[in-house]
Amino acid sequence: MSWTDEKVDKLKELWGKGNTASQIAEIIGGVSRNAVIGKAHRLNLSAKIKTRSANANQSSKIYQEKNKFKSGRGKRSKFKSLIIEKDFEPENPKQLEELDDNSCKWPIGHPDEKSFYFCGRSSLKDFSYCKLHLLYAYQPKGKKEDTSDKEDIQEYIEKKIQTG
Repeated sequence: MSWTDEKVDKLKELWGKGNTASQIAEIIGGVSRNAVIGKAHRLNLSAKIKTRSANANQSSKIYQEKNKFKSGRGKRSKFKSLIIEKDFEPENPKQLEELDDNSCKWPIGHPDEKSFYFCGRSSLKDFSYCKLHLLYAYQPKGKKEDTSDKEDIQEYIEKKIQTG
């Protein structure tokens, strides 16, 4: 496909209006999205118009606000519910060859030591770890300043490991 003067003019017009490369490719016909992007780059066409990104940001904020209250439990509350549950099953030490899909694959010790093993408790659905080790592996995002909760959690987990 070669870029004719008509197609280049149409590209410039549509690009200036803020159409996406996919939309432009569909309107012009016979060109791919990547071809449109490449040609726009070679023509030194400016980046997409700022109002387009502002509209996208505004609509995403509205979407987030609408869906904020839809989920009954957020990730943080799910983790807290794991902590509230205090019925961790006892460790079931397993070697690598003994692990299956339902075993917790949390390594205990150093692989070079003879006493090295995997936790072996029942893992949670869609995770590789049991409830206890899931708390270690998956930390909630952006809550680093919330250290008092973490310290309480750490102490609780350490007690559970010692008694488990």
